[in-house]
Amino acid sequence: MAKVKQVGLLAAGCQPWNKDVCAASGDRFAYCATLAIYIYQLDQQYNEYKLRSIMSEHKKTITAISWCSDNPDLFASASADNLLIVWNVAEQKSVARLDNTKGIPTSVSWCWNSADGVAFVSQRGPLYIWVYGGPDPGLTVHKEAHSFLSDICLFRWHPTKKGKLVFGHTDGSLSIFQPGSKSQKHVLRPESLEGTDEEDPVSALEWDPLSTDYLLVSNLHNGIRLVDSEALNCITSFCFPSAAASVQCLAWVPSAPGMFITGDSQVGVLRVWNVSRSTPLDSFKLKKTGFHALHVLNSPLAKKAPSSCSPSKSQHTSSTSEAVPPPTLSQTRSFSLPPGHAVCCFMDGGVGLYDMGAKKWDFLRDLGHVETIFDCKFKPDDPNLLATASFDGTIKIWDTNTLTAVNTSPGNEGVVYSLSWAPGDLNCIAGATSRNGAFIWDVRKGKIITRFNEHGKNGIFCISWSHKDSKRIATCSGDGFCIIRTIDGKILHKYKHPAAVFGCDWSQNNKDMIATGCEDKNVRVYYLATSSDQPLKVFTGHLAKVFHVRWSPLREGILCSGSDDGTVRIWDYTQDACINVLSGHTAPVRGLMWNTEVPYLLISGSWDYTIRVWDTRDGTCLDTAYDHGADVYGLTCHQSRPFTMASCSRDSTVRLWSLTPLISPLLLNILTDQPWEKIIGNTDTAMVPGSPPLLCGKVSRDIKQEMDKLSIDIRAKKLRWFSECFSPPGGSSNLWDLVSVIDGQDDSLLPASYSKGVMHMKHLLKFKTSEAQELTIVKMSKFGGGIGAPSKEERLKEAADIHLRLGQIQRYCELMVELGQWEKALSVAPGVSMKYWKKLMQRRADQLMAEDNDDAIPYCIATGDIKKLVTFFTGRGQLLEALLIAQVCKELAEWYFQDGCSVLAACCHLAVDNIKLAMSSLIRGNELELAACVGTVLGEEASQSTEYCLELLYTLLFFLTLETDLLQMIPDNHILLAKLCAFYPGSAAEINQLHERCGLPSLEECKALAEAAMNEGDLFSAVKFHLLSSDPENALRIGIEHIKEQLTGSYWKVDSVQPILDLMSYIRTDHLIMAKLTEVRSELLILCGYIGGLLAIRRQYSSIVPALYEYTSQLLKRREVCVPLKIEQLSVELDAWRACTQSNSNPPSESQREEFSCLERRIQPTDSVLCGADYVTGSNLPSHSDVQLSCFTGQRIQGPVFLLEDGKSAISLNDALMWAKVNPFSPLGTGLRINPF
Repeated sequence: MAKVKQVGLLAAGCQPWNKDVCAASGDRFAYCATLAIYIYQLDQQYNEYKLRSIMSEHKKTITAISWCSDNPDLFASASADNLLIVWNVAEQKSVARLDNTKGIPTSVSWCWNSADGVAFVSQRGPLYIWVYGGPDPGLTVHKEAHSFLSDICLFRWHPTKKGKLVFGHTDGSLSIFQPGSKSQKHVLRPESLEGTDEEDPVSALEWDPLSTDYLLVSNLHNGIRLVDSEALNCITSFCFPSAAASVQCLAWVPSAPGMFITGDSQVGVLRVWNVSRSTPLDSFKLKKTGFHALHVLNSPLAKKAPSSCSPSKSQHTSSTSEAVPPPTLSQTRSFSLPPGHAVCCFMDGGVGLYDMGAKKWDFLRDLGHVETIFDCKFKPDDPNLLATASFDGTIKIWDTNTLTAVNTSPGNEGVVYSLSWAPGDLNCIAGATSRNGAFIWDVRKGKIITRFNEHGKNGIFCISWSHKDSKRIATCSGDGFCIIRTIDGKILHKYKHPAAVFGCDWSQNNKDMIATGCEDKNVRVYYLATSSDQPLKVFTGHLAKVFHVRWSPLREGILCSGSDDGTVRIWDYTQDACINVLSGHTAPVRGLMWNTEVPYLLISGSWDYTIRVWDTRDGTCLDTAYDHGADVYGLTCHQSRPFTMASCSRDSTVRLWSLTPLISPLLLNILTDQPWEKIIGNTDTAMVPGSPPLLCGKVSRDIKQEMDKLSIDIRAKKLRWFSECFSPPGGSSNLWDLVSVIDGQDDSLLPASYSKGVMHMKHLLKFKTSEAQELTIVKMSKFGGGIGAPSKEERLKEAADIHLRLGQIQRYCELMVELGQWEKALSVAPGVSMKYWKKLMQRRADQLMAEDNDDAIPYCIATGDIKKLVTFFTGRGQLLEALLIAQVCKELAEWYFQDGCSVLAACCHLAVDNIKLAMSSLIRGNELELAACVGTVLGEEASQSTEYCLELLYTLLFFLTLETDLLQMIPDNHILLAKLCAFYPGSAAEINQLHERCGLPSLEECKALAEAAMNEGDLFSAVKFHLLSSDPENALRIGIEHIKEQLTGSYWKVDSVQPILDLMSYIRTDHLIMAKLTEVRSELLILCGYIGGLLAIRRQYSSIVPALYEYTSQLLKRREVCVPLKIEQLSVELDAWRACTQSNSNPPSESQREEFSCLERRIQPTDSVLCGADYVTGSNLPSHSDVQLSCFTGQRIQGPVFLLEDGKSAISLNDALMWAKVNPFSPLGTGLRINPF
């Protein structure tokens, strides 16, 4: 099982270079970054789109994408290396490839007459038809679409009129072809261009879906026209409110005939039009930057349930239900937008899904890199901020908790290869570019404050700001120089190399020492304190150019280097020697990172798409991560969160990883209160080959120093501090804040970040009121805020909404009046008082009278039954938000959970003091160590879950000294200790020694005790002691016989057989797989499979119930056994379960209902803590160079994979965890145990 867990993914933005880079089909949509295609799919249960996969087969800029109209699983994409690919989204593989297209395909579209045909065109044409399947594959040229006089911008087949085709050209003209008619080339240029040579490229082109002849065409400067392709004339020219506006993209709205939308090119304004009017019906400013592409989804999302507190309940309407009035429309908006969702892509890489009917974003990912990300680094004084440098010319800063962009460097710097933060809290970043030298960006001021041009136009591959002397910055370049200068530009040293220099790194121990990596295959170390420009040391050994070099942060004089020869070498400066060569990568090595706590851990990233984790003590590769889809360039971690790593790649993603599984014994040592020497050590002890991991870095030393100062609350603080250091971002700090709130900690000690996360319900009012207060202060100032800040109106509206949710109705009303929204103010005013409502009515009447408006009359004579209103609003006025949170927390937790964020789900439960469900979320998300720590601190209320958690953890470990310690934390641990001893595979002497430590009798004594228990009729004890004796097979004979007897009766219950079955499963594996036990082994596996299936039904593990039944049936079919189970009966039970629990159109039959209720009686319900499917962190993150099919379902596995013992069969980690919780034996039927924990 992978030891490195992917826990976060930061998707790239949409590229702004090419036209057809956004497409949709059925319940999916896709957009293109420069080198990767991101595919989102609708999650039916939660009615939202989620990133499902990333395609990164193209090695050069992607130029177009087109979805197949006949097969929703296929799309075609083209790229600048003259390549066309047909991709199957469901199977994540290429179906066909066409190399060496003549010219770069600029536009691609599936052919109307062939499911296997793709048409594509390069700048001047001709139009090629590529049939990649069927009886007659090959490449042909369209008979007429060639010999154009102007370059082609894009082309479109007619959706219904077969074979009809239109091209848009850079000179503004159109070319129209249809079978049986004369082709029309270069017609319908905008009138203003007739007779001139001016270019006005066609920026968008779409056929009217309801007409055979009409199409919308937009030219960059001349706006939009509706033209008739038969009569060759312009029907309507559409007018913009401003001459400055120009159209970048347009799309028809399928749900409203004649309606289309456009996106402006300069500013993100979405305009809504109808062909019957030459001016826009409406426009919305969605973003500051201009549009790049638009696509309206054909299958609109299902309507959201109207009630925010019960998204799952269906709304029932009867003939007596009150009518729901339509929304009031103002004079300016006398129409309602049709329901529909538009995928919007912007020039800055932003991508979002806009709900046109509700006029809101379903999601918007502002700012994304659109190109390869070459480097990433955490901010020295904040582990939540990560900076990235990209080929797209920008450096961006991201919040790793929310994976959102918080800042981007001003302007475009060309290509940014490398970045380095200033030390401490200086808040500056140095960047290195391919042609424009280096620069310093002052993040606080938002501007470039210094530029360095000493390397001229040569590429600077690495920049490094000294963290021991903040005045010095080093750069190395293709010109062969490594230059050290002060931040104000004074050159201190200029080290000449015989060839290009790619990497440099300051020593962590000596401020005057720096190492470099050079194209001449050598690593050099320079000493700045001398005036010599010669290196102190030159290390030779690599067989190709050296790229990055990294000094060890924990071992003085040790450094590593990565090379194009595919190896990483470890050098000892003090011995002048290479002390290890790490081989395994199959392509050049780029990213390199030492762990800042465990001295032997080194991580490398390569052009072979993988990340490898090395134990440098003996050179073994501990793990390989295959999730990136292209070259891995940068790796980084923050010393205060040393087991969270960020990586960046040519696939244009940043990914976050947890390295905690590599050092899992450590957190358990902390949990079991082991002595400090089992947790923290010195580097010499930690470097002993084969010894367990120890922490040797700054953060662990700091925690120990703080611990030594404490006199109270020591255990809780220790667990929290270490847990936060080990846990990735994404909610663990929030979780611990909530734990301390529940434990009664003073509110004044809560960090500033607390109010931005999931808050405890008792704080909601306090924090939200202050937020509303801040927003209302805008009212006092004349101007709202800086550029890009929400307008005064937007802020007042937001403030008003918060006041209303908090029950502060009068404040809401007054702010609404200020915004001129009288109706809203009046509709809620009775919630304050009748007197206030009348007064407000009077004010409105006065105002309307002053304006001489007839609408004043109804206000003056208004009376009627407003008692209902008052009751309603007064009822709603009681701290609505707090009430809502209690009802919503469960749904919100479930939403977070299925999104792969089990820690945030636990936070939602803790916010309303539901400790049991919080623990359940953590256990089901496999955050076992975190759950055990939190449960221990929460004490009594979490004790049951904590015990279950420790049980699961003990299955994880083979470190016996630790296991017994772990089990001592569980009350009534006698049976668990017996299981541990029964399973231990040592010699007789070792087993007896273990028995003694666990307070159990010796092997011989156990044999006698088993016989005695049998004579007394105590079957459970007899099985237990037989297992602990030297003849454990006797336990199976008597135990299985007993269970078979039980199953022949009609009133047995799962709980009467499961404990004995579970106990027997701990027989030593070497005994169980002996040939003489073949029959009894088969019977044990069959019984465990069947009871496992029933337990899975009880725990609602729906995805593995069929697999467990199938497994049991197969074993029954293939093995010679005598058990009271029939294959036919298993089939009947499974069908009954499916019919009664799975939502399908056919209701269950009477016999199925009867069968299922009989099953339910046998199973009986379980504690809610144990119910619900497992879903580990990162389950929904795409991995795309490692595609595995599940041997349970035959479908592709999304998220983490678990390989079974044959090394080939795979199941999802979620399924493996659930299987192991209900059936300890492997799905392959070998008799080996499964251990995915």
